Amino acid sequence: MANIKSQKKRNRQNEKRRMRNKAVMSDLKTAMKKAEKAAAAGEPTDDLYRAAQQKIDAATSKGVLHPNNAARKKARLASSLKTN
Repeated sequence: MANIKSQKKRNRQNEKRRMRNKAVMSDLKTAMKKAEKAAAAGEPTDDLYRAAQQKIDAATSKGVLHPNNAARKKARLASSLKTN
């Protein structure tokens, strides 16, 4: 456990950020899984794909995802929906 006051504050900040990032990533993963599941079932995926893209963009703008990571996720999602 930290003894220094600034490190205690830093630990609190890091924990808040971790929980916020965890929530963003959880929403993102859920949206991607819904789109992939609908594509596998042969259902229309336009709205779900758009929602997943928006979640990816939101995570990128909040700094949770690196821009290249976001681009890779979008490309892989699009190609998986296209093949199904």
